[in-house]
Amino acid sequence: MSSISTSTTSGQSRQRPRSRRRVEPIFYFFLVPSLILFTLAITIPGIIGIFFSFTNSIGIGDWEFIGLTNYIAIFSDPAILQSYLFTFGFSIVTVIAVNVIAFLLAVGLTARIRMKSALRTIFVIPMVVSGIIIAYVFNFLFSNSLPEVGAAAGIPWLESSLLANPDLAWIAIVLVTAWQAVPGALLIYIAGLVAVPGDVYEAAEIDGASKFQQLLKITLPLVAGYVVINIILGFKGFLNAYDIIVGLTNGGPGTSTRSIAMTVIAGFNGGDYAYQMANATIFFVVAILISLLQLSLTRGRNAL
Repeated sequence: MSSISTSTTSGQSRQRPRSRRRVEPIFYFFLVPSLILFTLAITIPGIIGIFFSFTNSIGIGDWEFIGLTNYIAIFSDPAILQSYLFTFGFSIVTVIAVNVIAFLLAVGLTARIRMKSALRTIFVIPMVVSGIIIAYVFNFLFSNSLPEVGAAAGIPWLESSLLANPDLAWIAIVLVTAWQAVPGALLIYIAGLVAVPGDVYEAAEIDGASKFQQLLKITLPLVAGYVVINIILGFKGFLNAYDIIVGLTNGGPGTSTRSIAMTVIAGFNGGDYAYQMANATIFFVVAILISLLQLSLTRGRNAL
């Protein structure tokens, strides 16, 4: 009898719903102000901008509702299509260059070498310098110092500024952007490499694995999650490229290096407010689709 009552009591206790965890008021203290600021600074202006993309507004004065006219015109505008082509091509090339360089540097800076801390500090310096300052410094180097080196070395294609060549200017932008972006990716890779247990490498050495085999078979798989993070963060950041391009080429020669962000801002300043708001809305939708694609490809895999 006692066993029956005990089992009944235990069954009832298992069926009793769990009590909801109480949320501490301090969390709301931090959440609510941030949510209000985000809504006022991001959400509401974004909704207003999307609304005006369906009008002929120039940013001030009267306006009329014109429907999808701006969106239809964008898909036949060669200048905007060129900006999308340049932005995505530049982003893909730069994210590959940044991650390859940052990963190799991280492997070297986590090895048993002298002055690791000092070298890490040196390599992180570009990250704390303003992008526009970096761009103006490299603008001088590409426009003056490098052509002098090319003339002295007898290299014809270096005797003139890369920034003035519509076929090569994008390379200069990739180099400068990567120079500034590598430190951020480097820190993430260093954190990932430090987290790898040393016992794994010791076991691999006992089994006779070379350093290159350890890199391919152990290091890369164990830091794959960090690679995914750097690719996603880097690609999102490079899609919004603006300040370095302004300082180096200002979108030139012609419009060969004009990014989407530059096109939108130039339109705002030139009285094409509604038209460029439609462009910005399309770019926002494209960025959302890319984010969803990346999440679907990485969900359940490469988790930290």
